[in-house]
Amino acid sequence: MCLAVPAQITERSEYMATVTVSGVTRQVSLMLLPEAAVGDYVLIHAGFAIQAIDEAEARRTLELFKELEQYAVDS
Repeated sequence: MCLAVPAQITERSEYMATVTVSGVTRQVSLMLLPEAAVGDYVLIHAGFAIQAIDEAEARRTLELFKELEQYAVDS
């Protein structure tokens, strides 16, 4: 199963970006999404931004991830 995680772009340099996911920063490639800009929310998979999403979708998905964490801890 593959999973893409929503993140917000906080910095951009050429085809690389710094993104933030729940307070954690990562470097990702924008080669597949060159039009992405600082402030945009994108889906991240395997180190690449693969799709732009709106803020509401990103927040909803992150909330669902938090709910899932409860079940992972209880296992």
